[in-house]
Order: sequence, then C-alpha cells, then structure tokens
Amino acid sequence: MIATLRQRNFFLLWFAGLISYTGNWMLGVARPIIVYQMTGSTIATGGIVLASMLPSILLSSFAGVFVDRWERKRTMVIVNVLLGLSLIPLAYVRSADQLWLFYVVTFVQATLVQFFAPAENAMLPLLVDEQHLVSANALNSLNNNLARLIGPAIGGILLSAAGLSAVVLVDSATYWIAAALILLISVTSRPTPTTDPVPGGVTRLARDWRAGLRVIQTDPLLKLLFVCAAIMALGEGAVGVLFVPFVTDVLRGEATFLGWLMSAQAVGGLIGGVVISWVGPHTTPLRLFIFGSLIFGTIDLMIFNFPASAPGLALLLFVIVGIPTVGIGTGYDTLVQLRTVDAYRGRVFGAIQTVMALFAIVGTGIASVLGEVIGAWPTINLQGSNYVVVGLLMLFALRVGWVAARPVSTAAD
Repeated sequence: MIATLRQRNFFLLWFAGLISYTGNWMLGVARPIIVYQMTGSTIATGGIVLASMLPSILLSSFAGVFVDRWERKRTMVIVNVLLGLSLIPLAYVRSADQLWLFYVVTFVQATLVQFFAPAENAMLPLLVDEQHLVSANALNSLNNNLARLIGPAIGGILLSAAGLSAVVLVDSATYWIAAALILLISVTSRPTPTTDPVPGGVTRLARDWRAGLRVIQTDPLLKLLFVCAAIMALGEGAVGVLFVPFVTDVLRGEATFLGWLMSAQAVGGLIGGVVISWVGPHTTPLRLFIFGSLIFGTIDLMIFNFPASAPGLALLLFVIVGIPTVGIGTGYDTLVQLRTVDAYRGRVFGAIQTVMALFAIVGTGIASVLGEVIGAWPTINLQGSNYVVVGLLMLFALRVGWVAARPVSTAAD
C-alpha cells in the first residue's frame, strides 16, 4: 500500500480524488436537506436522484468514445474546473421558486461526471505498474470511504453555521484544487487511435461506439462482467428503495440509528481499503471479485435476516461487510482495466456505467412494487442473493471453461 502511494503520479490522482469526493459528500448531505426544507415533498427530493441518474443512462456509453479520443489528464482537469463552476448558481438559491436550479445543476454535474469517471479508470493503469494496480484501485476505494466519513460531518456543520452558499463555495474550491493536482501528473495519457478518421461527426461517433461494443462482445470475460454488473445493479437499486423502510419498520430504528449504520459502513470501507490494498499484490483480481461477491452476499443476507432485537450485531456486520465490498469493486475494476487495451478503456467503462444505471432503475422499480406487495424485508434480500449469484456464476464459468485469464497484450491482439 505504501509503495503504491509513493508513486508520485498515482498519489496526485489519489489525493485529488480525496479532496473532491469530500466536497461531494459535503454538498450531498446539504442538498436533500435544503430541498426538503423548502418543499416538504419527498417527490421533489426524489427528483434530485432522478436528475443525477439520467445522464448515466443517456450519455455514459457515448461519453466513453470521447474519452478514448481525448488526452485523459486534460479531460479530467477541464471537467473538474467545469464541475466547480457549475455549482456556483446554487449559492444564489434562496426560496422554493428557485428550486429548478438544483435540478439543472445536478443534471449538468452528472453529465460532466460521465466524462470524468471513464477517463480516471482508463488512465489509472498508466500511473502504476501492473503489480500495484489492485492496490491502487483499493486505495481509491479507501479515499471514497474516507470522504464519505468526514464529508457529511463537515457539510452539516457548514450548512448550520454559514448556510448553503458556504457549502457550495467550499465544494467548488475542492474541484479546483483537484484540477490543479491532476495537472501536475507527468504521464501522457492520450490513447492511440484505433482506426483512420472518418468524415462526419455522427458517422464517426457511431463507428467508434460500435467498435467499443465489439471489444466487449468478442471477449467472454468482459461479456460475463457486464452480466454481473447488471445483476449487482438490480440489487443495489432495490436497497436504495428499501433500506430506510427496513431500518425503521423491521429494525425499529430511528434516524440516529440509520446514521450509525451508514457511518459503520464507511468505517468498514476504510478497513477494507487498507486490507485489500495489502492483500492485492498476493492474489488475483478474479479471486478478489469472486470471493468478495460470495462473502458480501452472505453477510448481506445475515444483516437482513437476523432478529430485530440485535441492533449491535447490525452495526458489527455493517463494519465487516466493508471489506468484501472493497474487494468486489477493486477486483472488478482491475479485471476490466487489464482485460481492455488503453485505446478502448473509456468506451468499456462508459458502457459499464450505462448498464449499471439502467439496471439500478429497473431494480428500483421492482423493489417499489414488491415492497408494497410482499413487504420490505423479503424484497431487500434481493441484494445479498444477487451477489451470491454473481460469485457462483463466475465460479461456474471458470469451471466449465467459459472464461480464462489472459494478459492484456493478448486482448489487444
């Protein structure tokens, strides 16, 4: 872990992410509070969630095409600058009749992120050598959880002490600081063109987009990873709808207990980031993903099926489950990075974002209906069950020879 952080270019990207993610969580806790205080409507608050998810479905796959054309470092710098600027209108929101600004800004920010996330994932293998790639992905997960732990607390204090404008301005500053740090990275990260230019913007866009899909279609492991992404997203969508009803109706917990559970999950993610970054060089990303899915799914089923009279056990399990959670994300991202040549990574990661967003919405719809028909408790088990299915599916695929590990150079050929 320390050896990975000592690599200057990776440390700059990692620290930039820690700063900007902290700002994200600051505003993330303040925004729904302000919207609900102004409207008293859960529908208005839910509209913020919808505005944040639509760009992933509509744009992410095509954004990956441009990520594979542009210099990745420059893309991330420009996007961070624009993210900071796009927040400024929120500083002037004073009443409910200006609420439309929240929806516009949320949509614009989510659109910009569709370019940033694939660029970051595509560039990461260029910043560290292959033996440190698992640790690098685990450390990125660690800084996300660290930001999740400290960002909401800072955001809540700022909101109470100085109002929404202060939160917005500080969040904007975190994006600009992150942009400055990424600018210091010394690696050139412009992908090599895969084909000759074609006249006509739409024609070329469609051709490049189809080329990215062909990379996925011709690789059995990538196809299976996309199936896994869809299955996992269904479960995540279900939990997004049913977690609060489960805590309040089944566990009989109040808002304070809900906050403790979320904090416990963040602590577990921090521990998981340290553990996986240490274990990473001694195992394979495929093992991390398979066993992470099986362990996470099993613990998740335990969380949602233990007696409601044991809240202390819930807190403990939420901490423990953070370790396989990081293993899943780290193993998955590393597999995709190693399996895909640099020229196509942006498109592949963009397509993954689209699939996950689409199936998360499907999972949300399924859970909304089943939650009313059979209740929150049986339906919320969809998440844990789906992760167990993912782990077993990958094990079965390896056993029957559907997929086999191969180096990225072979994938390039």
